[in-house]
Amino acid sequence: MTVSSPAPKQSPEKHFISRVGWLRAAVLGANDGIVSTASLIAGVASAGLSAGEVLTAGVAGLVAGALSMAAGEYVAVSSQADTESSDLDRERTELATMPEAEHEELAGIYRDRGLSPELADQVATELMAGDALRAHARDELGLSDVASARPLQAALSSAASFTAGAALPLGAVLVSPDGRIAMVTTLASVIALGLLGALSARTGGAPVLRAVTRVVFWGGFAMLATAAIGSLFNVPVN
Repeated sequence: MTVSSPAPKQSPEKHFISRVGWLRAAVLGANDGIVSTASLIAGVASAGLSAGEVLTAGVAGLVAGALSMAAGEYVAVSSQADTESSDLDRERTELATMPEAEHEELAGIYRDRGLSPELADQVATELMAGDALRAHARDELGLSDVASARPLQAALSSAASFTAGAALPLGAVLVSPDGRIAMVTTLASVIALGLLGALSARTGGAPVLRAVTRVVFWGGFAMLATAAIGSLFNVPVN
């Protein structure tokens, strides 16, 4: 009786690059929501405004910031998408009018990556026989489905994450005792920034401590600087 050995178990690799598009926009929006709204609140609170006035300023900052983030992301990522589309159209035309030159260009890319001339030529031939445009988009232009520009996704993600981030310092205003709004809001926002840094690092598979240190340092610096200016000049500072 022959006993066959079990097939070796495959160890699936876990990559996070597919999350880079929405993760970048979400982290940027949430970080900006916390920092800009908390800085605004710390500034106007340090200038001596009442709790109601501080809350009004914070809500206005939330609405303006969320709309600004959405519009900015949409315009910026749309510009990227236009460039990608233009390059693909140019590549499509070149494939139709000079296929041999495009084949040699693709084979040259593979030779530069270390393949032998014969194998590079074979790989280029087989890939172009399947989907020539996709092969050139990936290996010549560096475009892929994972990293392609998605303007609407980036805009909505940024607006939603900004709103979520800005809601945290606004909540701190509601529970802060009179005369302590700036201090409580700054402390709560620094903690929120630390949690955001840890969450984003875990989601993206990056070192947690480095991400937390980065967002806490720069966010805390912005809030303290704005509070100091508001206190120094005794005027609301945005």
